[in-house]
Amino acid sequence: MKVGSISRQDNQQCLLNNVMCTSNPFERMRGLLGKPPLQKDQALLITSCSSVHTFGMVYPIGLVFLDRHWQIKKIVKSLVPWRIAWSFGSNMVLEMTPETIKSLNLDADVQLLWEEKECVQA
Repeated sequence: MKVGSISRQDNQQCLLNNVMCTSNPFERMRGLLGKPPLQKDQALLITSCSSVHTFGMVYPIGLVFLDRHWQIKKIVKSLVPWRIAWSFGSNMVLEMTPETIKSLNLDADVQLLWEEKECVQA
């Protein structure tokens, strides 16, 4: 899994500094299923994805659907367990806590930036 950060393109403000990005089909399929809830400064970016579900999850998530140019297409502030959300024209989904998504004050059409971090292994 890749690790990076997400910023706003218009003012370069870092929004999320600890973002995991899926890098294979298994990671995309699993998403957050069976994992503990994300912390306030964490998010999961699922690439090649225009819909998500919370079947089997025990906590709600906030969603930001993005197109291939990193422009926000749709925001779901809280998707409770056992639901589905999608956005036509989206190419990726940024998952985070409902509290985090509310604190970011994002709107549709805002463009985001991804910056991958170099991982140092001990």
